[in-house]
Order: sequence, then structure tokens, then C-alpha cells
Amino acid sequence: MQHFTQLHQQTTPLLLANVWDAASAKAAQHVGYQAIGTSSAAVASVLGYEDGEQLPFDELRFMVSRIASATSLPLSVDIEAGYSRDPQQIAKHIQQLAQLGVVGVNLEDSLVGSTRTLAHAGEFAECLASVRGHLITQQTDIFINVRCDAFLLGLENARKEALHRAQQYQQAGADGLFLPCIVKPADIQAITHACALPLNVMAMPDLPDIDTLAGLGVKRISMGNFAFEGMHTHLNTALEQVRSQGNCAPLFS
Repeated sequence: MQHFTQLHQQTTPLLLANVWDAASAKAAQHVGYQAIGTSSAAVASVLGYEDGEQLPFDELRFMVSRIASATSLPLSVDIEAGYSRDPQQIAKHIQQLAQLGVVGVNLEDSLVGSTRTLAHAGEFAECLASVRGHLITQQTDIFINVRCDAFLLGLENARKEALHRAQQYQQAGADGLFLPCIVKPADIQAITHACALPLNVMAMPDLPDIDTLAGLGVKRISMGNFAFEGMHTHLNTALEQVRSQGNCAPLFS
């Protein structure tokens, strides 16, 4: 965990490969990534579930065990909103993952019902503090990367809301701040100047390049489920070409 924390203090941002199974974890290690993290959407899709805690936690734990056994890279796991609304149960889930060798988790401040909505900032911070307290009691040391969905949900005041929440989350025990869908340099710089937590951004079409992000103070870059989606786009194309062409040549091109 200490090594993983140090990776968030590099001059060049930590480029985190988001994986979904043992094979993708091995691929990330083979090409030289420093750390990996699961994509909740990709892991759920592999097992035929929708994202949003539809994947049972026991099945997530099994997938994490297989990923952890396939690589020596530091592994962070996306546990969405914790698979519970009870802080003690969330802490138990994290402890189970830590026992598998997991060094970090993503915990998000939105909930998925008929739509995805932000949790109340104060209530989420209180839950986070309680989770951290339970982990300390059990001597479970793990990097908690809090995902704030102000930009993902397209709030008009996303920057202001994210800054407000970041301050509360830091006081509650967060180790990192994840803002998916933040792409504008002015927004990124405002966050990194005002918040001491290492900032994690996510791959998006309009996201600046890595050198620019480093200059803006970004410390971690995630891929979300986009590598998984890209792989399946290629698979769908190859399968369709085999069927339409009447030969297996597309599998080898």
C-alpha cells in the first residue's frame, strides 16, 4: 500500500491500466504498467451483469482473486458505492479484498437507482469517516480513492460542487480524489490548486495529453471501461466479417 501511495506522488501521473480479468491483468503487466485497477462496468459485463452494483459482491471477490493471482502489480478495485449503505459492512467488504492483496479501492459518492444521483455530501463524508474508522480498528491499511461524480453527471456547478466535496472527503479520510469526465484544463487546475488530495482523471476524447495533465497537477489517469469496450468492438467486427465473408481470414488479420 505504501508503494501504491508513492505512485501518486510522481512527477509523471500514474497511468493505471483498467482490467477485467486475469488475462487483461497479465497484458498490463507484460507491457510495463506500474499498477492496475478493475473497471466495475467491465467486470460486470464479463459476467453478464449491468453496472451499478448488479454484480453480487461474492462474484466480484472471486474475479478479484483471479486477477490478484495473475499479477504482481499493485491492484485497486472499484467497489462502486461499497455494495452496502452500512459503513461497517462496506469496511468488511474492503477487508475481504485486502486479504486478497488489494492495495486500493474506489468508492463513489453517487447511487444508481432508476437514475444515478449524487449522495448528500455531508452524509457521504460521514459514511467515509466511519468506514475509515472501522478499517483502522481492524488494522486494514488501504488507499481509498473517492470518486466524485459532479462532472460525470454534468452539473452546471460541477467545479464548485467537486471542490466543496473534496474538502469534506479529505477530512473524512480519503487518500485520493477521482473526478471522471473532468476534461477542461481550467477545471483541472482549479481542483489541483485547491485540493491536497492527488487528483485522478479518466480517459475521455477531449482529455489533454499526459504531459499537459502532469503540468496541471494530475497524479493518476484511469481508463474506465474504454479498453474493454474497444476490445469488444474489434471482436464484434471480426465475428461479423467471418460470417459475411464465409471464411476465417479476419481472425488472423
